[in-house]
Amino acid sequence: MYLHGTSKINDKGHLEIGGKDVTELAAEFGTPLYIVDETLVRQRAREYVEAFKASGLKFQVAYASKAFCVMAMCALAEEENMSLDVVSDGELHTALKAGFPVERIHFHGNNKTPDEINMALDANIGCFVVDNFVELHLLNALAADKGKKVKILLRITPGVEAHTHDYISTGQQDSKFGFDLGNGSAYRAIVEGLKLDNVEILGVHSHIGSQIFEVEGFRMAVDKVAGFAVQIKEELGYTFQVINLGGGFGIRYTNEDKPLPVAEYVKAITDAIITNFTNAGYSLPEIWVEPGRSIVGDAGTTLYTVGTSKDIPGVRKYIAVDGGMTDNPRPALYESKYDAILANRANEPLEETVSVAGKCCESGDMLIWDLELPKVEKDDLLAVFCTGAYNYAMASNYNRIRRPAVVFVKDGQADLVVKRESFQDIVGNDVIPARLQKAAVGK
Repeated sequence: MYLHGTSKINDKGHLEIGGKDVTELAAEFGTPLYIVDETLVRQRAREYVEAFKASGLKFQVAYASKAFCVMAMCALAEEENMSLDVVSDGELHTALKAGFPVERIHFHGNNKTPDEINMALDANIGCFVVDNFVELHLLNALAADKGKKVKILLRITPGVEAHTHDYISTGQQDSKFGFDLGNGSAYRAIVEGLKLDNVEILGVHSHIGSQIFEVEGFRMAVDKVAGFAVQIKEELGYTFQVINLGGGFGIRYTNEDKPLPVAEYVKAITDAIITNFTNAGYSLPEIWVEPGRSIVGDAGTTLYTVGTSKDIPGVRKYIAVDGGMTDNPRPALYESKYDAILANRANEPLEETVSVAGKCCESGDMLIWDLELPKVEKDDLLAVFCTGAYNYAMASNYNRIRRPAVVFVKDGQADLVVKRESFQDIVGNDVIPARLQKAAVGK
C-alpha cells in the first residue's frame, strides 16, 4: 500500500488525510467525495518554485488550471506565488472571481473565440499563448480595436513528443496545436507577428507530452527551441525574452509508475537552457513551465460507498460504488489505472480480487479491474487515490447524476470548496416550451 502526502492509516484502521478520518468526512459531506490534501498541493508547488530558484534563472511556474479549476485552487495557487494557465472563458472567469492577479494569467487554446479574447483583453491578462495564424491576426485586430498592445508567446511544435518512458524526435506535424518548427510555419509566424502593431512577441511555448517519467525529451525540446531562438536572432535580429516549456511531468498512479522528483525535471530543463544559450552567446531567457497534474494529481482521493456486488464463479466478482465515469471518466476514455483501498478497514488482510464498477448505465463504466481487497461488504468506503487531476475537471452529469462535493483537508480541518450539486442544479437550466407546458402541469 502506497500512501501519498499526509495520508496514513490511524489507530482505528481508517484512512486519514490531512489529519481527518475519512469515515468522518463521508458522514459529514456524503459520497462520492473528492478529498484534496492541501498540504501536499502546497508542497508540490513549492518544490517547483524552490528548484527554479536554485537555478538562478528568472522563471514563472504557472499552474495549469485545466487539471482542476475551482476558485479555492486559484486562491491557493496565488498564495504559493504561481502564475495561472487558463484555456477557456470559464476558467478565466473562475480565476477572476477568485481575485487571481491578472498579470500572472496566461491564456491558452487552439480556438479562442472573439468573445473569449475580448474578455481576456478587457481583464488585461498578462499573456496570450497564440496557437495559429488565424488567432494571431484576430488577436491583433481585437487589441487594436481597444487601443491595446498585448504580450504573446507563439506555441510551436518542436518535433519532440514524450509520454511516460518513451520519447521520439520526428516531424510530429500531425497535431492540432501550434506552429510547426519543421515545416517553417513557426518561422513565418515570427515574421508575421513582428509586423503587427498590437502584439508583442515575448518568445515561444512548447509542450511535448504528458505523464513523462524521463528528462531526455525535455532536453531534446530545449535543444530545438534554443536553436530556433538563435536562428531568429541571427536572421531577424529579434531576441526571445521567454521560453515556455509547458508541462507533462509525471506522477505515480500505480506501482508501475516511476516519476522523477520535481527537482530532477527542473534541473534537467534549466541546465539545458543554460548550456544551449550560453554556448550560443545568447542572453539567458526567463523560463516558464505549466505543471498541472503534478501539482494536484496525487493530492486527490475520491471516496465512494460500496453498494451492490455480483459474483460470477470462475470469472470475476464485481462491486459497484455510488459514483463512476461521471466523476472519473479517465478509465473509460484512456484505460487509466488507479489504486484503491477500503478506507474503513485499511488494516485488514487482503482476501479477494474484485473489479470496481460505477453506477452509470454503461458497460464501460469501470473504475478499476482486478483490485485486491479485504472481503468487501455493502456500505464499505472505497478510497481511490490520485484523482486530483482531470477528475473533477472532466466530471459530467451523465444519467443526470449530480457532481460530487470537493473538500480541502489540512491540519485536522476540512473545508468545503465545492458544494455537492443539488437536484435544482440539475434542472436549473432546463426550459419547457409553452407548447409542452400543459403536459408538465402537476408534475
